[in-house]
Amino acid sequence: MPDKLQKLYQSDIFTRIESMKYMPYWAILLIDLLVCTFAYLISFVIGSGIFHYGLRPDGDVFVLENWQQLGLLLIVQTFFFWVFHTYTGILRYSTFVDMIKVLLSVLSAGATILIVNAITYYFADTKIGLNTLIVIYVFVSFMLLFCIRVGTKTLFETIQQNATGSKRVLIYGTRQAGIAIAKMLRSSGESQYHPIGFIEDNPERKQYSLLGLKVFFRDENLIPHMQRMRVRDVIVSPLKMKELTSEDLHFFIDNGIRVLTTPYFTQWDEQSAEKKHIGSIDSIRIEDLLERPTIDISTENVRDILEGKTVLVTGAAGSIGSELVRQILPYKPDTMVLLEQAESPLHDLTLELREKFPQQRIISLIGDVRDSFRVETVMKQFRPDVVYHAAAYKHVPLMEDHPNEAIHANVLGTKNMADMAVKYGVGRFIMISTDKAVNPTNIMGASKRIAEIYVQSLFKHLQETNAANVTKFITTRFGNVLGSNGSVIPYFKKQIAAGGPVTVTHPEIIRYFMTIPEACCLVLEASCLGSGGEIFVFDMGKPVKIVDLAKNMIRLAGYVPNRDIQIVFTGLRPGEKLYEELLNKKENTISTPNKKIMIARVREFPFEQVQQDIDQLIAISQKDKPFMTVEQMKKIVPEFISRNSVYERLDK
Repeated sequence: MPDKLQKLYQSDIFTRIESMKYMPYWAILLIDLLVCTFAYLISFVIGSGIFHYGLRPDGDVFVLENWQQLGLLLIVQTFFFWVFHTYTGILRYSTFVDMIKVLLSVLSAGATILIVNAITYYFADTKIGLNTLIVIYVFVSFMLLFCIRVGTKTLFETIQQNATGSKRVLIYGTRQAGIAIAKMLRSSGESQYHPIGFIEDNPERKQYSLLGLKVFFRDENLIPHMQRMRVRDVIVSPLKMKELTSEDLHFFIDNGIRVLTTPYFTQWDEQSAEKKHIGSIDSIRIEDLLERPTIDISTENVRDILEGKTVLVTGAAGSIGSELVRQILPYKPDTMVLLEQAESPLHDLTLELREKFPQQRIISLIGDVRDSFRVETVMKQFRPDVVYHAAAYKHVPLMEDHPNEAIHANVLGTKNMADMAVKYGVGRFIMISTDKAVNPTNIMGASKRIAEIYVQSLFKHLQETNAANVTKFITTRFGNVLGSNGSVIPYFKKQIAAGGPVTVTHPEIIRYFMTIPEACCLVLEASCLGSGGEIFVFDMGKPVKIVDLAKNMIRLAGYVPNRDIQIVFTGLRPGEKLYEELLNKKENTISTPNKKIMIARVREFPFEQVQQDIDQLIAISQKDKPFMTVEQMKKIVPEFISRNSVYERLDK
């Protein structure tokens, strides 16, 4: 677009036009009647010129009979405008349906006048006007009314598309979903996005125009076209998102194009459409770039162990615990017990769950798994059938500074829960662990490995002693969870929102990632597959470089890495290693019916020795002697080798 024309669209007069309030109904009706009057006069002139009727010798085209007919016509036309509500719409948002209403109102008025003419001609022996004039009127009036609506709509769309602050976008896909998004954007005056075309990735579809907008093909010429048109955003429907690969998304992101999406159409609120789905257009999630296939689980197996049962979740208000609760409740347990030490998050979660699941029995309890008396009180009162133990300290740098607290929460807390589960006959006990427990290099990972050892050896001991109603202890390991409390994703989002820099510890650091719903979905499946004593590991997909994750998040936000927002490397944190392992080098795996879940074959430990070592570890940790605590941890877990930590000297 030429600069002069662009400046014209952004001038004060066009800004005022764009920001005009909607015209009242009576004003639109008055304009339409004036247009109809003008159309009648034009029709009379055309009819006089072609058919030579109604002319006086002096050439005057206005005769009394036709003024009478005009008055009658306007009365009839007003009636049919009211019948079809042609004036209740907003001109700038006129649609095909509005045009049909206008056409029907004009045709109805014309037909009525023709009938009146016929009646008066044959029964009253008078003639108000000629039928040819009315036929011409119908055509002319509809064309004028149509042009006013289309012209107004086009004017406002053009001004909006070129106004300061508006964003020109392309819609990815030419099927129903893409068309619906384009219609939604064009019919809303609140959206900052204005579609100027579609993108087609199927070369067999030879469409070149759709809804009056040009269709571009996804080829090597697309990005140059978008740059010339000043388009920096592409909107993809959620249905189309399922078809796109990570490579497809990177095609745009790597060229500085933001990829946006909308909610599913079933989530659109028809009564408040503009507020709902216009405001919901947002950048795609970083999860969409991880090339993770859909995870399927056996819902019937999960239902068998949860339906009608009492289920207890520890750490219930945390990111993993809360999602577990959300996924468990649809299986209709008899009682859902939430145990959490954080008051406010537990309160918020309880309100949410009682609104979503009003028929379910939900018990929210404040309590700390480190408090053996409180744990026993809860177990004794509710006698849970299934326990999901998600309560833990998990932040690596913090636990490196507070090893005693790591032992209290992760080891003592797990021991308290496991011992009470055995005492009160819990059927299944599922412990949430971490990939950092494999060849641990930090306090957090080592503490979780010790907790794993305890529950495994306890289960083996129960089997060997032929204890009645043996509790099935099952452990699940997975890597970093996207969006969890303290994870790198919300941290990067805050840094990007603040304008940077985005801090990454090392350019080569890599991690496995999984979404919270994925992780919890697999935990539920593993809890069904386990017969006791297993450590389940999950297929975490491809490892991701954290620096690449940071770059993609910057691009998703519409910025260019290291130009708009800098990436700064800060060095590895205490206890941090470049990559995480899902299995110990001495371990291998056994497959399960779910190809996403494997069983780790791990070393077994005699319960008596484990119990003695852990009791000693807990006693040392309560003396507030960090080095003594870590030294005892290394005795229990010989593969625990500290990295970038003050405790490295204990390994020499």
